[in-house]
Amino acid sequence: MTPQEEFAEALRVRREAADLSLAELARRVHYSKSYLSRVENGLRPPGRLLAERCDAALRADGALLALLPPGPEQHEHDRRDEGRDEAARSRSGRGPRRRPDPDPLPAPAARPSGYGAGFDQHVRRGDTRHLLGEMYEADRHYQAAYAAAGGDELARAYAVVRSARRWSDPGQVDRDLLFRIDACLAALAGREDTRAVELRLQLTAHRAKKLAMSIGDDTAVTGAEPRTGARLARQALAELRERGRRPPGTPGDDVGDEARCEVLTETRWALYDFEPARSLLALSTELRDLAVRSRSAYFQGEALVALAIDQLRTGRVPAAEATLSRHREYAARHRSRLAHWQQGTLDALMSLWRGEFAAAEGWILGEAGKVAAAMESGLAMPADTLSQTVLGQEFWLRYEQGRLAELFASPRMAGVQRRGYFPVWRAGLALALCETGRHEQAADQLRAFAADADGFTRFPPSGWALPTAATLALVCAALAERTDRRTELSAYVPPLRALLDAHGDELVLAGWPTVLLGPAARFSAVLALVAGEPETALGHLARAVRPAQRYPAQMARLRLDEARARLRTGSPGGRATAQALARTALGTAEELGMAALARDCRELLTSPAGR
Repeated sequence: MTPQEEFAEALRVRREAADLSLAELARRVHYSKSYLSRVENGLRPPGRLLAERCDAALRADGALLALLPPGPEQHEHDRRDEGRDEAARSRSGRGPRRRPDPDPLPAPAARPSGYGAGFDQHVRRGDTRHLLGEMYEADRHYQAAYAAAGGDELARAYAVVRSARRWSDPGQVDRDLLFRIDACLAALAGREDTRAVELRLQLTAHRAKKLAMSIGDDTAVTGAEPRTGARLARQALAELRERGRRPPGTPGDDVGDEARCEVLTETRWALYDFEPARSLLALSTELRDLAVRSRSAYFQGEALVALAIDQLRTGRVPAAEATLSRHREYAARHRSRLAHWQQGTLDALMSLWRGEFAAAEGWILGEAGKVAAAMESGLAMPADTLSQTVLGQEFWLRYEQGRLAELFASPRMAGVQRRGYFPVWRAGLALALCETGRHEQAADQLRAFAADADGFTRFPPSGWALPTAATLALVCAALAERTDRRTELSAYVPPLRALLDAHGDELVLAGWPTVLLGPAARFSAVLALVAGEPETALGHLARAVRPAQRYPAQMARLRLDEARARLRTGSPGGRATAQALARTALGTAEELGMAALARDCRELLTSPAGR
């Protein structure tokens, strides 16, 4: 591919990623549509002036400019073509074009890797496809760069790092990528030159994350389970810190900002299931500041998403909303299809949390479903990456609306059932069975899950274990209230309580990210009620109020839980207090359209003995 053809392809891909028609881009850069079409189709060489305008209009951060060969003839060529374009406009009576406003903060031009023009061309094309969300196509270009590197160990490692950034199937291990990572690590072992040290740290961090991606033994690499990934992540972080403390001039002391960003990004994900959210918040805060300093658009986006997730998990919802606002600006500026997808998902998550179900439904059943279907049908994205997020948000939307029966009766329910290797989906299936009156089937699912997970004692200390335990808490509560299984449930409650109690100040986040289920303390309270400890439940509920108090939908659920606990204390005035709480919760539930919660409130209010 010639430089002219490469520029043409990059221009077209970035224009499509920005959802701009050729006519709209022509209007923004002040060139005719026909001229721009010839450039985009590779029929005419681009000039520097046009490239500068397209780079600014598409927020390419210098990537388009980097595709132009240097030389003053580019400016002259561009002025000549623009003059012809202006002459044509004058003859047609349309008048001269208004000059575009200069970009107030010009982005730095893309830096060459140092491994050759052909190598850089493959990497740039991979980066462009990654921006568009075409993960398989991006990886094809990164593997072409790997092949072009020949025997250059540093270049091969550089290409593998790029390949490792792409999204992969959740819960699965990319064994082919791990093989290439291991080969590069072996080739770089013992080298202390700065570039080798940076690449070795980056590859180790990616290896840690890829190993930690597996959920259970069935999807793990033999002898390298998720805990191995967490251990590797801690080692990579420790080495990064140690090298940062070395005296200047010591070999390997000057690890660059971009390499540091890579290590922080990947090790944070590798530790997601094994470290408390507050520890990861410190990493994502550091990553945000470092990404700004490095001026890396890729890591700025990664940092904002990571920071928002960790702020939500630690109960800092207002701070997370501010971070999401910054990410919205980032997504608009950089015109990345992935950033747009992430922003829509995060907005839907917050709409569900606030009880704004119509807004959430608009995204979940509208654009999100269309994007997921289009990208997956075109093999742009691994099949489960988007569809699990959409299905998870739809599941929780219908749960909040009391309409799980509709989802249960639809073909999409098969998506829940076939993902049994994900523990949270096993718990979700049991909850759906409870909510649709299939309590015997729910009990069967719970019993089978407990047998496979050694009575729920084999969960990791954080990450996916928390939403799984929270959902199982709801299942246990439903079975305790609707069936005579308290003796059987008593075996499951202690390990679930121990896990949830260790995260009492956190919010429970499912997915990466998909849904906020509620305060962890609320689910501890639910299990305390199952265990017959209403006073303990009240203590947990008081703790759950702090992160939920600004959000009516969350407070409605907490009030009904408190009403149930008050009834079971047997204290004087307990029933009157419980009824007042239930009436308040009922009003909110009816206002927001939370039909199942409204049903439960009415049941408590009309039951002679209460529940």
